[in-house]
Amino acid sequence: MKNIPPALQTHLDSGTTTLAWCWRITRADGLAFGFTDHDRVLVFDGTEFEPESGLTASEIRSGADLSVDAQDAAGALRSDRISETDILDGHWDNAEVELWRVNWQSPGQRVLMRRGAIGQIRRGRHAFVAEIRSMSHLLGQTVGRSFQASCDAALGDSRCGVDLKDAAFRGAGVVIDSLRDRAFTASGLGGFEAGWFRFGTLTWTNGPNAGRRAEVLAHNRSDGIAIITLLEAPIRPIGAGDGFTVRAGCDKRIATCSQKFGNVVNFRGFPHIPGQDTILRYASSDGGHAGGVL
Repeated sequence: MKNIPPALQTHLDSGTTTLAWCWRITRADGLAFGFTDHDRVLVFDGTEFEPESGLTASEIRSGADLSVDAQDAAGALRSDRISETDILDGHWDNAEVELWRVNWQSPGQRVLMRRGAIGQIRRGRHAFVAEIRSMSHLLGQTVGRSFQASCDAALGDSRCGVDLKDAAFRGAGVVIDSLRDRAFTASGLGGFEAGWFRFGTLTWTNGPNAGRRAEVLAHNRSDGIAIITLLEAPIRPIGAGDGFTVRAGCDKRIATCSQKFGNVVNFRGFPHIPGQDTILRYASSDGGHAGGVL
Protein backbone atom coordinates (compact mmCIF):
# COMPACT_ATOMS: atom_id res chain seq x y z
CA MET A 1 0.00 0.00 0.00
CA LYS A 2 1.32 3.43 -0.95
CA ASN A 3 1.72 6.13 1.70
CA ILE A 4 0.57 9.23 -0.11
CA PRO A 5 1.69 12.52 1.47
CA PRO A 6 -1.28 14.57 2.77
CA ALA A 7 -0.54 17.49 0.43
CA LEU A 8 -0.52 15.20 -2.60
CA GLN A 9 -3.72 13.49 -1.43
CA THR A 10 -5.40 16.90 -1.17
CA HIS A 11 -4.26 17.66 -4.71
CA LEU A 12 -5.67 14.33 -5.97
CA ASP A 13 -8.98 14.95 -4.21
CA SER A 14 -9.32 18.35 -5.84
CA GLY A 15 -10.47 16.78 -9.10
CA THR A 16 -8.07 18.83 -11.22
CA THR A 17 -4.55 17.44 -11.18
CA THR A 18 -1.19 18.40 -12.63
CA LEU A 19 0.68 15.12 -12.55
CA ALA A 20 3.73 13.83 -14.38
CA TRP A 21 5.80 10.66 -14.41
CA CYS A 22 9.46 10.82 -13.43
CA TRP A 23 12.10 8.13 -13.78
CA ARG A 24 15.38 8.20 -11.88
CA ILE A 25 17.88 5.67 -13.27
CA THR A 26 21.10 4.93 -11.39
CA ARG A 27 23.67 3.00 -13.40
CA ALA A 28 26.19 0.54 -12.00
CA ASP A 29 28.93 3.19 -12.34
CA GLY A 30 27.04 5.41 -9.87
CA LEU A 31 25.79 8.00 -12.36
CA ALA A 32 22.16 9.00 -11.82
CA PHE A 33 19.87 10.29 -14.59
CA GLY A 34 16.39 11.77 -14.43
CA PHE A 35 13.71 11.77 -17.12
CA THR A 36 10.13 13.01 -17.15
CA ASP A 37 7.20 13.06 -19.56
CA HIS A 38 6.50 16.67 -18.55
CA ASP A 39 7.50 19.54 -20.87
CA ARG A 40 9.92 21.28 -18.51
CA VAL A 41 12.72 20.36 -16.12
CA LEU A 42 11.64 19.07 -12.72
CA VAL A 43 14.07 18.97 -9.80
CA PHE A 44 13.87 17.05 -6.53
CA ASP A 45 16.20 14.99 -4.33
CA GLY A 46 19.19 16.57 -6.08
CA THR A 47 18.25 15.16 -9.50
CA GLU A 48 17.22 17.09 -12.61
CA PHE A 49 14.53 15.28 -14.57
CA GLU A 50 15.01 16.02 -18.25
CA PRO A 51 11.91 16.83 -20.34
CA GLU A 52 11.38 15.94 -23.97
CA SER A 53 13.86 13.08 -23.72
CA GLY A 54 11.63 10.87 -25.81
CA LEU A 55 11.14 8.52 -22.85
CA THR A 56 7.62 7.16 -22.46
CA ALA A 57 6.34 4.19 -20.49
CA SER A 58 3.70 1.51 -20.87
CA GLU A 59 1.12 0.76 -18.19
CA ILE A 60 2.34 -0.60 -14.86
CA ARG A 61 1.65 -4.32 -14.54
CA SER A 62 1.46 -5.71 -11.01
CA GLY A 63 0.35 -9.09 -9.71
CA ALA A 64 -0.59 -10.40 -6.27
CA ASP A 65 1.84 -13.32 -6.52
CA LEU A 66 5.66 -13.20 -6.52
CA SER A 67 6.03 -13.23 -10.31
CA VAL A 68 8.24 -10.58 -11.88
CA ASP A 69 6.16 -7.54 -12.81
CA ALA A 70 7.43 -5.50 -15.71
CA GLN A 71 6.95 -2.21 -17.49
CA ASP A 72 8.41 -1.11 -20.81
CA ALA A 73 10.07 2.27 -21.22
CA ALA A 74 10.53 3.36 -24.82
CA GLY A 75 12.65 6.29 -25.95
CA ALA A 76 14.23 7.92 -28.93
CA LEU A 77 18.01 8.11 -29.03
CA ARG A 78 17.96 11.88 -29.00
CA SER A 79 18.84 12.69 -25.39
CA ASP A 80 22.46 13.71 -24.87
CA ARG A 81 22.45 11.39 -21.85
CA ILE A 82 21.18 8.30 -23.68
CA SER A 83 23.58 7.26 -26.40
CA GLU A 84 23.60 4.15 -28.52
CA THR A 85 27.25 3.61 -27.61
CA ASP A 86 26.46 3.48 -23.88
CA ILE A 87 23.65 1.00 -24.52
CA LEU A 88 25.93 -1.16 -26.67
CA ASP A 89 28.65 -1.05 -24.02
CA GLY A 90 26.25 -2.26 -21.32
CA HIS A 91 26.34 0.84 -19.12
CA TRP A 92 22.57 0.73 -18.70
CA ASP A 93 22.34 -3.02 -17.98
CA ASN A 94 20.67 -3.79 -14.63
CA ALA A 95 20.55 -0.10 -13.70
CA GLU A 96 18.33 0.73 -10.71
CA VAL A 97 15.07 2.49 -11.56
CA GLU A 98 12.72 4.57 -9.41
CA LEU A 99 9.32 5.53 -10.83
CA TRP A 100 7.69 8.61 -9.27
CA ARG A 101 4.27 10.24 -9.66
CA VAL A 102 4.83 13.96 -9.17
CA ASN A 103 2.74 17.11 -9.03
CA TRP A 104 4.76 19.16 -11.50
CA GLN A 105 3.51 22.44 -10.03
CA SER A 106 4.93 21.42 -6.66
CA PRO A 107 7.50 18.60 -7.00
CA GLY A 108 7.53 18.20 -3.22
CA GLN A 109 4.16 16.50 -3.65
CA ARG A 110 5.19 13.10 -4.98
CA VAL A 111 4.95 9.41 -4.29
CA LEU A 112 7.31 6.57 -5.19
CA MET A 113 5.26 4.14 -7.29
CA ARG A 114 7.82 1.37 -7.65
CA ARG A 115 11.46 0.37 -7.75
CA GLY A 116 13.03 -1.97 -10.24
CA ALA A 117 15.94 -2.61 -12.53
CA ILE A 118 16.62 -2.36 -16.24
CA GLY A 119 16.27 -5.78 -17.85
CA GLN A 120 16.37 -6.54 -21.55
CA ILE A 121 17.04 -3.60 -23.87
CA ARG A 122 15.83 -3.89 -27.46
CA ARG A 123 17.36 -1.46 -29.94
CA GLY A 124 15.95 -0.21 -33.18
CA ARG A 125 17.43 2.12 -35.74
CA HIS A 126 16.33 5.31 -33.97
CA ALA A 127 14.86 4.17 -30.65
CA PHE A 128 15.15 1.68 -27.83
CA VAL A 129 12.73 -0.18 -25.55
CA ALA A 130 13.95 -1.03 -22.04
CA GLU A 131 12.22 -3.54 -19.80
CA ILE A 132 11.85 -2.37 -16.19
CA ARG A 133 11.65 -5.40 -13.89
CA SER A 134 10.19 -5.24 -10.40
CA MET A 135 12.31 -6.04 -7.34
CA SER A 136 10.82 -9.55 -7.21
CA HIS A 137 13.24 -10.55 -9.98
CA LEU A 138 15.88 -10.79 -7.23
CA LEU A 139 13.98 -13.76 -5.77
CA GLY A 140 14.93 -15.79 -8.83
CA GLN A 141 18.66 -15.44 -8.20
CA THR A 142 20.65 -18.14 -6.44
CA VAL A 143 21.88 -17.06 -3.00
CA GLY A 144 24.42 -19.09 -1.09
CA ARG A 145 25.95 -22.41 -2.07
CA SER A 146 24.40 -25.16 -4.18
CA PHE A 147 24.66 -28.86 -3.33
CA GLN A 148 25.97 -30.14 -6.66
CA ALA A 149 28.72 -32.31 -8.07
CA SER A 150 30.45 -29.46 -9.88
CA CYS A 151 32.36 -26.63 -8.22
CA ASP A 152 30.37 -23.48 -7.45
CA ALA A 153 33.36 -21.14 -7.03
CA ALA A 154 34.40 -18.68 -9.73
CA LEU A 155 37.81 -19.50 -11.15
CA GLY A 156 40.40 -17.26 -9.51
CA ASP A 157 38.23 -15.89 -6.70
CA SER A 158 39.08 -16.08 -2.99
CA ARG A 159 37.32 -19.41 -2.57
CA CYS A 160 39.10 -20.95 -5.56
CA GLY A 161 42.57 -19.55 -4.92
CA VAL A 162 44.01 -20.10 -8.42
CA ASP A 163 46.32 -17.25 -9.45
CA LEU A 164 45.14 -16.27 -12.92
CA LYS A 165 48.06 -13.85 -13.26
CA ASP A 166 50.33 -16.88 -13.58
CA ALA A 167 51.70 -17.05 -17.13
CA ALA A 168 50.51 -20.68 -17.32
CA PHE A 169 46.90 -19.54 -17.15
CA ARG A 170 47.06 -16.31 -19.13
CA GLY A 171 47.84 -15.51 -22.73
CA ALA A 172 47.93 -12.50 -25.05
CA GLY A 173 47.07 -12.68 -28.72
CA VAL A 174 46.29 -10.73 -31.85
CA VAL A 175 43.50 -11.49 -34.30
CA ILE A 176 44.78 -12.76 -37.67
CA ASP A 177 41.46 -13.11 -39.43
CA SER A 178 37.77 -13.20 -38.59
CA LEU A 179 36.07 -16.51 -39.47
CA ARG A 180 32.54 -15.68 -38.35
CA ASP A 181 30.92 -12.99 -36.23
CA ARG A 182 32.19 -14.70 -33.06
CA ALA A 183 35.09 -16.87 -34.27
CA PHE A 184 38.59 -15.89 -35.36
CA THR A 185 42.16 -17.10 -35.78
CA ALA A 186 44.84 -15.59 -33.56
CA SER A 187 48.58 -15.50 -33.11
CA GLY A 188 50.47 -15.46 -29.82
CA LEU A 189 48.82 -18.53 -28.27
CA GLY A 190 50.94 -21.23 -29.88
CA GLY A 191 52.32 -22.38 -26.54
CA PHE A 192 48.93 -23.46 -25.21
CA GLU A 193 47.28 -26.78 -25.99
CA ALA A 194 43.86 -26.94 -27.63
CA GLY A 195 41.02 -26.47 -25.17
CA TRP A 196 43.15 -24.66 -22.59
CA PHE A 197 41.08 -21.48 -22.79
CA ARG A 198 37.68 -23.17 -23.21
CA PHE A 199 35.20 -21.67 -20.72
CA GLY A 200 37.70 -18.91 -19.98
CA THR A 201 37.29 -15.16 -20.43
CA LEU A 202 38.73 -12.93 -23.14
CA THR A 203 39.29 -9.20 -22.70
CA TRP A 204 39.85 -6.98 -25.75
CA THR A 205 42.82 -4.67 -25.25
CA ASN A 206 42.51 -2.62 -28.45
CA GLY A 207 40.26 -2.28 -31.45
CA PRO A 208 36.56 -1.31 -31.52
CA ASN A 209 35.71 -3.69 -28.64
CA ALA A 210 38.54 -2.51 -26.35
CA GLY A 211 37.67 -2.93 -22.68
CA ARG A 212 34.85 -5.42 -23.25
CA ARG A 213 34.95 -8.96 -21.93
CA ALA A 214 33.61 -12.15 -23.52
CA GLU A 215 33.32 -15.81 -22.61
CA VAL A 216 35.24 -18.38 -24.66
CA LEU A 217 33.14 -21.25 -25.99
CA ALA A 218 35.88 -23.19 -27.79
CA HIS A 219 39.66 -23.11 -28.26
CA ASN A 220 41.18 -25.15 -31.09
CA ARG A 221 44.52 -25.27 -32.91
CA SER A 222 45.43 -25.73 -36.55
CA ASP A 223 49.07 -25.71 -37.67
CA GLY A 224 50.06 -23.81 -34.54
CA ILE A 225 47.39 -21.14 -35.07
CA ALA A 226 44.76 -20.72 -32.37
CA ILE A 227 41.09 -20.71 -33.33
CA ILE A 228 38.91 -18.98 -30.73
CA THR A 229 35.11 -19.16 -30.70
CA LEU A 230 33.26 -16.83 -28.33
CA LEU A 231 29.98 -17.64 -26.63
CA GLU A 232 28.38 -14.52 -28.09
CA ALA A 233 29.35 -12.25 -30.93
CA PRO A 234 30.93 -8.95 -29.78
CA ILE A 235 28.93 -5.76 -30.07
CA ARG A 236 31.26 -4.54 -32.82
CA PRO A 237 32.85 -6.66 -35.58
CA ILE A 238 36.13 -8.46 -34.93
CA GLY A 239 38.93 -7.28 -37.20
CA ALA A 240 42.51 -8.25 -38.01
CA GLY A 241 44.98 -6.67 -35.58
CA ASP A 242 42.59 -6.54 -32.63
CA GLY A 243 44.52 -7.41 -29.47
CA PHE A 244 43.25 -9.34 -26.48
CA THR A 245 44.22 -11.19 -23.32
CA VAL A 246 42.61 -14.51 -22.49
CA ARG A 247 42.44 -16.49 -19.26
CA ALA A 248 42.28 -20.26 -18.85
CA GLY A 249 38.86 -21.77 -18.34
CA CYS A 250 37.47 -24.41 -16.00
CA ASP A 251 34.58 -26.80 -16.58
CA LYS A 252 34.04 -27.11 -12.79
CA ARG A 253 34.86 -30.86 -12.66
CA ILE A 254 37.14 -32.24 -9.97
CA ALA A 255 39.30 -33.98 -12.60
CA THR A 256 40.00 -30.63 -14.28
CA CYS A 257 40.68 -28.99 -10.92
CA SER A 258 43.26 -31.67 -10.20
CA GLN A 259 44.96 -32.14 -13.56
CA LYS A 260 44.87 -28.59 -14.93
CA PHE A 261 45.18 -26.43 -11.82
CA GLY A 262 46.44 -28.78 -9.08
CA ASN A 263 43.85 -27.22 -6.79
CA VAL A 264 41.72 -30.10 -5.46
CA VAL A 265 42.18 -28.88 -1.90
CA ASN A 266 40.01 -25.86 -2.78
CA PHE A 267 37.43 -27.72 -4.87
CA ARG A 268 34.00 -26.36 -3.90
CA GLY A 269 31.75 -29.11 -5.23
CA PHE A 270 30.45 -32.46 -3.99
CA PRO A 271 31.76 -34.88 -6.63
CA HIS A 272 30.58 -38.06 -4.89
CA ILE A 273 26.89 -37.30 -4.50
CA PRO A 274 24.61 -39.82 -6.29
CA GLY A 275 23.54 -38.80 -9.76
CA GLN A 276 20.45 -39.50 -11.82
CA ASP A 277 21.82 -42.89 -12.88
CA THR A 278 21.62 -43.99 -9.23
CA ILE A 279 18.02 -42.85 -8.93
CA LEU A 280 17.06 -44.78 -12.09
CA ARG A 281 18.80 -48.04 -11.10
CA TYR A 282 16.59 -51.12 -10.75
CA ALA A 283 17.01 -54.69 -9.56
CA SER A 284 18.41 -57.15 -12.09
CA SER A 285 19.15 -60.86 -12.16
CA ASP A 286 22.94 -60.45 -12.23
CA GLY A 287 23.17 -59.93 -8.48
CA GLY A 288 25.09 -57.09 -6.91
CA HIS A 289 22.41 -56.35 -4.34
CA ALA A 290 24.37 -56.98 -1.15
CA GLY A 291 23.96 -53.41 0.13
CA GLY A 292 27.48 -52.28 -0.71
CA VAL A 293 28.59 -48.95 -2.13
CA LEU A 294 27.40 -48.47 -5.71
